[in-house]
Amino acid sequence: MTLTLVQAWQTARRRLEAAGLVGPVIDARLLVEAAADATRADIVADPHRALTAGQEATLDDYLSRREHREPVSHILGRKGFWKIMLNVTPDVLTPRPDTETVVEWVLRDFPEHAPWSILDLGVGSGAIILSILAERPAARGLGVDVSEEALAVARDNAAHLGLAGHLALLRGDWTAGLADNSFDLVVCNPPYIASAVLETLEPEVRDHEPRVALEGGHDGLMHYRVLAPEILRVLKPGGRFAVEIGYDQKDAVEALFREAGGTQVQTLLDLGNRDRVVAGAKNLLET
Repeated sequence: MTLTLVQAWQTARRRLEAAGLVGPVIDARLLVEAAADATRADIVADPHRALTAGQEATLDDYLSRREHREPVSHILGRKGFWKIMLNVTPDVLTPRPDTETVVEWVLRDFPEHAPWSILDLGVGSGAIILSILAERPAARGLGVDVSEEALAVARDNAAHLGLAGHLALLRGDWTAGLADNSFDLVVCNPPYIASAVLETLEPEVRDHEPRVALEGGHDGLMHYRVLAPEILRVLKPGGRFAVEIGYDQKDAVEALFREAGGTQVQTLLDLGNRDRVVAGAKNLLET
């Protein structure tokens, strides 16, 4: 029996519910839309439109992969973040809404036509820096990542968004080789999950996200110990920084940045009211 759009959505939802997945309604809709080359409006306005045999086969494949806990972003190869759509592969972290807290804080006081220089450490898919550059056309950015595969994803995303001329990409180890006092803004979403916790994560993360982008050492703070003084070093006097943290790392990460000379150090809450981003500045009088 040929499935209609609404039947396909209902069937997909039931399969994902039976698999015990969180958020089956949204996942089902996204997979049906992609498989049937439809939009949310199509499902509402033309719910009885029939899927082709090929579309039904594609949907069945998508649902089987999701039942085996492959993330929707990997199945579809894309993920929305802030106001942009990004290509996503298993070589990069799937961008998450919590990370938008960084972008929101940056843009709040970032003049639209200011020619800021931005550094994104661990650029991954480019989610953070490309979201900023898309809204601040006078800015220019540098994205650094240890993974050449991740840099390829970021490069592809920059090209698709028309931002390739605004973003340079460099394979490197955090700030190695970067000059002092070089950037107006530094952003970073470093690996911050304690090694012992990794195996307890949801399969979507544990089995499908790049381990190098997750693991933060025995206490999750390994990278912040390196990053705090280095971020302050490469920032221009008066420059700003924003780094994502784990929900229980506020005090430790704030202390590291204060010890490194950071000022106005504060922690920002995400949409779930959890500690999510430590932000601050470099003293304007430093040279």
